[in-house]
Amino acid sequence: MKKNILVLTGSPRIGGNSDLLADAFIKGANKAGHEVVKCEAGKKKIMGCKACDTCYSKGKPCSFDDDFNSIAPLIEKADAIIFITPLYGFSFSTQLKAVIDKHYSFIIGEKKLNIKESMLLACGGDDDESVFNGIISTYKQIACYQKWTDRGHLIVPGVLNKGDILSTEYLILAEKMGHTI
Repeated sequence: MKKNILVLTGSPRIGGNSDLLADAFIKGANKAGHEVVKCEAGKKKIMGCKACDTCYSKGKPCSFDDDFNSIAPLIEKADAIIFITPLYGFSFSTQLKAVIDKHYSFIIGEKKLNIKESMLLACGGDDDESVFNGIISTYKQIACYQKWTDRGHLIVPGVLNKGDILSTEYLILAEKMGHTI
């Protein structure tokens, strides 16, 4: 079954490890016949949610004018959402976390999302996989709260420098995940 997949990336670094991870996932999803949109949240200007509860009251998702308003329609259209990010402070990058926090606008605006499935792909420089426990736990809580089917996660340790992921098997694994979603 063809799906509309939204790949939300969190890195501001062009061609970095998580960017390459996203491209591999997308390659697999495209091969499977899915429609995929890559949204590079790490390159957007998105403020944190101010909990003003005026979402959609001014004709746009967020009353404060930032790049979330251009991302919200992509979220509304998606059947599946994929979070791909470098590990920042044991969690999502700030830019991606701002998008996640602004999902609140859909609740306040009483907008029902089509999203049924989600995945997490995260990479980081530390070799100890336990440093990813925070992001995995947070992701699982988000998926549970949203009633999304968690299609799994891929953790990529030991990729600190740009391009380190190229000498691993993780891009092949990401492509397989994209193909099987």
